[in-house]
Amino acid sequence: MNRTEKAAVVAELTETFRNNNFVYLADTTGLTANQTNAFRRLLFDQGVEMRMVKNTLLRIAMEDSGKDFGALKDRSMKGQTCVLVSDAQRTPAESLKKFRGASDKPLLKGAWIDNAVFVGDDQLATLVKLKTKEDLVGEIIGLLQSPIKNVIGGLQASGPQKIGGLIKALEER
Repeated sequence: MNRTEKAAVVAELTETFRNNNFVYLADTTGLTANQTNAFRRLLFDQGVEMRMVKNTLLRIAMEDSGKDFGALKDRSMKGQTCVLVSDAQRTPAESLKKFRGASDKPLLKGAWIDNAVFVGDDQLATLVKLKTKEDLVGEIIGLLQSPIKNVIGGLQASGPQKIGGLIKALEER
């Protein structure tokens, strides 16, 4: 690979990092060609983009992206590295877990999700269970609505006599 080709790869990776908030790094060492192809096929079916990259070019692209990859940039740059990018935060983790089955390959080197850094294969279970921003917002709205629904439900169930009594009690205060 000549200097021009390396610069093109770095520019493409940098743009990928700038445009995505969910970046996973995996190590496919030890997989056969057939297993790697099966893994690629599974990722493609799930909407996950996979790309094998050289660690040096990956490090340069991470630095050029303007994002803080923290420990992921330092600790994950050994062995084969493939970059997994998706629009959904859990999809790459779920795909890794599904493909692995009883095996421990491919290994998760780490993930960068909305400025949060997860380093190491032991983080895979956490990443699979991680709730999306939309899930969390929905839960918060549900919790905020719950007391109001209880009050309104109680007032509606009690009938007009109790509502009138409550209004008089509030006026007296």
